[in-house]
Amino acid sequence: MDPAPLRALTLRHLQCFSVLVQEGHFGRAAQRLSITQPALSNAIKQMERLLGAPLLERTTHRLALTPLGAEVLERTDFVVNTVDQALRDIRNVVVRGRAHVRIGVIPSAGRQVAAAVAAFEARQPGAVSVEWADAPSTELVERLRGGQLDVAVAAITEAPEGLACTDLFRDPLVLVVHRDHPLAAARSASWKALGSERLAFFESGSMPALGGPARAQFGEGGPQPLRVRYAETLHALVRSRLALGLMPRLYTVALHDPELHVVPLRQPKIERRVVLLRRPEPLRSAAARALAEFLGERLTALAARRRVAAPAA
Repeated sequence: MDPAPLRALTLRHLQCFSVLVQEGHFGRAAQRLSITQPALSNAIKQMERLLGAPLLERTTHRLALTPLGAEVLERTDFVVNTVDQALRDIRNVVVRGRAHVRIGVIPSAGRQVAAAVAAFEARQPGAVSVEWADAPSTELVERLRGGQLDVAVAAITEAPEGLACTDLFRDPLVLVVHRDHPLAAARSASWKALGSERLAFFESGSMPALGGPARAQFGEGGPQPLRVRYAETLHALVRSRLALGLMPRLYTVALHDPELHVVPLRQPKIERRVVLLRRPEPLRSAAARALAEFLGERLTALAARRRVAAPAA
């Protein structure tokens, strides 16, 4: 396809398309964009004419993306979000005299990342303004790809395609059991020792790819696991003796509950990778680059010190 016609696409075209997909309705999208509905419809038709193919399938009840529309949307959102962030950066530098950096983090690593950011800010007071987003790894990856984040600390099983990935440390799976459970007194447990116990683990993130397959391969089967969204729910199931909790060790660092015991799982040890993710192109500001480098160095050094201090298995 000759790229010349595409040069007629404007940022306004892209904004109209992005907002329309978000709202799923021409009227709501036009109101949000402060334009008339015919003007919005005309902008989308212009985009489709320049691209030579439809972006949306229109029915009386809903709007659906065509395969081309889905591909265009991913790139459109990145451009729109990048421009919006660049304008916020300019405002921050002009008004506040500091750069703006957007960090995503899985909740279980929030304590370590916050401490690292605090150390960075102590070295360079007032250099950056940090915007935080805590979410499951899958959501952080999508927000990175969409240009809504600069860097993210996430847990993965495989490196996400299209993103630069720096390994920080490994986070092993552990059991959370009631204090009266026979395994509570054990220094560690094997997967076979779980027997036919019911497990509970998180429904999203890396756990579905780690917990279920590990139980099937190294354990003795057992009933279908209970899948939960929040740590509080998992802990409640264990307290009520309805299940044994299976979760990454990071989630148990701040667990101080006399009813619950944390038991390392070995034979074999199953770990998730905690990584620093960013888009492969250079970060948009020197402050974002400096903070990303500092996070990588700080978190890997912290993990190394903990490995040295940890007792041998």
